[in-house]
Amino acid sequence: MSTRLIVERPGLFDTVQDRGRIGFQELGMPTAGAMDRIALALANALAGNPVETNAAALEMSVLGPTLLVEAESVRIGLVGPIEASLIAGEGTTPKQLPTDRSHTLSRGQRLKLGAITGVTTAYLAVEGGIAVPPFMGSRSTYTRAALGGLEGRKLMQGDALPLARDAASPRAELALAAPFDYGSGPLCVVTGPQADHFTEAGHATFTGSEYVVSKEADRMGIRFEGPKIEHSALGPDIVSDGIAPGAIQVPAAGLPIALLADRQTAGGYAKIATIASADLPRTCRLLPGMRVRFKAITVAEAETLRRDQERRLAAAIASLKPALPEGGIDLKALYEENLIDGVVL
Repeated sequence: MSTRLIVERPGLFDTVQDRGRIGFQELGMPTAGAMDRIALALANALAGNPVETNAAALEMSVLGPTLLVEAESVRIGLVGPIEASLIAGEGTTPKQLPTDRSHTLSRGQRLKLGAITGVTTAYLAVEGGIAVPPFMGSRSTYTRAALGGLEGRKLMQGDALPLARDAASPRAELALAAPFDYGSGPLCVVTGPQADHFTEAGHATFTGSEYVVSKEADRMGIRFEGPKIEHSALGPDIVSDGIAPGAIQVPAAGLPIALLADRQTAGGYAKIATIASADLPRTCRLLPGMRVRFKAITVAEAETLRRDQERRLAAAIASLKPALPEGGIDLKALYEENLIDGVVL
């Protein structure tokens, strides 16, 4: 019998994603992959998937789906501020599930995932990974070309997500010891590569102004609203060249566009800066209406930020703790403690 999760109600934009399709941009193939690589890594760790397996998970945007379990059991890792509840059977009252931890679900149960608050995405990993066929070394979905994932598209009602495992392994559930710190303050950027296409005043406007995330924000990129950035005599157009993750284009309108996971592989607008890779997950979590500033740093400083973030991520995974059982009291740990402090006669 096949093991799978059945989509009874799709969310707003649910797609299968892993770390992305690396190494094919020269062929015109975008990377795709998870918008928030940190949340993806934490969800997979909670589910029990080692980093090196690059297991595919479900990325949910704004509103999550309702899933029916068709497996003996399945362990999930749920990360992000998303409403979650478990429906044990027909007519039963939904039980709220905490996030940032793992849960084991049984055949016939329904996982109801609702609104995501404060950020754009949340992640659902499963032990063993979602077993859709890989394409060019990745299971990530690139919807603009209908490639990868589940038929290259977002989930629809009636879809079946194949699972790599028949049942969950016998172990205790895990939880994050603390929320991961994504950082705060201005988004750090490295100036260029077409810095000379902007005047000194243009650079000063970019790093000295506040910008607002517009409604034109998705997996491809974010358009910002705010003061216009002045181009130099070289103008906004260039001979098309490669687009790195986090590249910030400034077309003739003078407003910045940050290019993200589903970005095109090449573009013909001048790029004033590139977001430091350590701040890309934070950028991808931005919602329309949020306000941001940009801060120019050096390549060396950007590398230091990323190394520190990778160390903190590894530490967060290493410090996963046993999750409290139903009711919130760990009776085993309680019984092992010396609860008698003394005796008065």
